[in-house]
Amino acid sequence: MDPTTVIAVVVVILLLIVARMSIRIVRQYEKGVLFRLGRVVGVREPGLRLIVPVIDRLPLVSLRIVTMPIQSQGIITQDNVSVDVSAVAYYRVVDAVKSIVAIENVAAAIDQIAQTTLRKVVGQHTLDQTLSETARINADIRQILDVLSVEWGVEVTLVELKDIQLPESMKRAMARQAEAEREKRAKIIAAEGEAIAATALGDASDTMMAHPLALQLRNLQSLVEIGVDKNTTVVFPAPLMSTIGELSAFLAREGQAASAGKPPIKAA
Repeated sequence: MDPTTVIAVVVVILLLIVARMSIRIVRQYEKGVLFRLGRVVGVREPGLRLIVPVIDRLPLVSLRIVTMPIQSQGIITQDNVSVDVSAVAYYRVVDAVKSIVAIENVAAAIDQIAQTTLRKVVGQHTLDQTLSETARINADIRQILDVLSVEWGVEVTLVELKDIQLPESMKRAMARQAEAEREKRAKIIAAEGEAIAATALGDASDTMMAHPLALQLRNLQSLVEIGVDKNTTVVFPAPLMSTIGELSAFLAREGQAASAGKPPIKAA
């Protein structure tokens, strides 16, 4: 092969290698931090970027929101109850230069500081507060992480408690407490119903005392209700029986008066 051809091929290959090393593509969700001889000289926006091989280095930093699960932590609450709490955090890089220069590994740092912050914040609350005030705990954790991560060029956008595991003995105790609470409410509601019913019955008795016929009509209505089911037993209320007895005595007096030739006695 001709030496000139060989040299030309080698030169073309070297040019392709140099071109490959000189071209960098920064995607839309990334930013490039340009280092020249070890010093930061600027930030490169998305698009096609050229660098000087060997002299320049262009690491890419993703600006997308990262979902980071916080593994379950064994925590003792303020009232000495052991719980296992897991959470999830969302963060994103807002300063590409700080995220590379100020810290070696952003994801590992956020993960570790989130775990320690979770234990610290939950440990300052009682069990009832941990279960009922999750929004407040989430806000406290996020606020602490924001203060710590701002120097790393990172913004924590959201922190949420994901799961709270209680000991079995505590679950049983809470179940008994909830059952007792429901029984208390049921008894209070029943007592209130009895009080209202007693008041209504008192008003009804006053009305019937003022109108004796109303009691008789209510007795007859009771008989009608009993007879709906075709019962063989008939129950007569005591006031109705006394009325029948008075009517029988009246008829007996009328019969005696008629037999004696006396004028009939008018019923009162």
